[in-house]
Amino acid sequence: MKKQKIKNIIFDLGGVLIDWNPRYLYDRLLKNDQQKIDYFLSTVCTQTWNEEQDKGRSFDEGVAILSKKYPEFTELIQAYHTNWEEMLGNTISDTLEILEHLRKSSYQLYALTNWSQEKFPFGVKKFEFLRWFKEIMVSGDVQLKKPDPKIYELLFERFNLVPEESIFIDDSVKNVEASRNLGMPGIVFENGPQLKKALIDLGIDL
Repeated sequence: MKKQKIKNIIFDLGGVLIDWNPRYLYDRLLKNDQQKIDYFLSTVCTQTWNEEQDKGRSFDEGVAILSKKYPEFTELIQAYHTNWEEMLGNTISDTLEILEHLRKSSYQLYALTNWSQEKFPFGVKKFEFLRWFKEIMVSGDVQLKKPDPKIYELLFERFNLVPEESIFIDDSVKNVEASRNLGMPGIVFENGPQLKKALIDLGIDL
């Protein structure tokens, strides 16, 4: 079988191009007490809870649910919403260099991100490079999130992408596995040099 020529490169954002971490906020609020921060982020404002906002639930609703369950943490829970911007770090420079190179090539650039519809505008405001993508699919907008196969299928349909002609880059193993299961080659992101080598191995000109 003839190998398909890659035309599209699809990036995850958080953890690949953007350093996002709730600890940036809670280091300040909890005065760098790592034991308290670990407890709060593993027990109260967990990743599983945050993913419901990524899937379309409003932060007001998410905060209300947790505040009822953990009234002693109400202010800290509310801060996850009202001070969310503090969780946004800087760009991941090695990956941004790769993106900038690809931007000048013939490849079409897309992004597929698990991100709250409410909070994504903060990212657009802070990071100019988000305008380099031809299209961005935000989980909160479509009320689906990776690794649900339906969000990849919607990506293909909405942007008229052929899976075999595309490469997906994500720092989550399960998200990349979901991509591969649908016929789209995937790279599990670790760092810039590793990503560059993986892209070259897949025939991408860098």
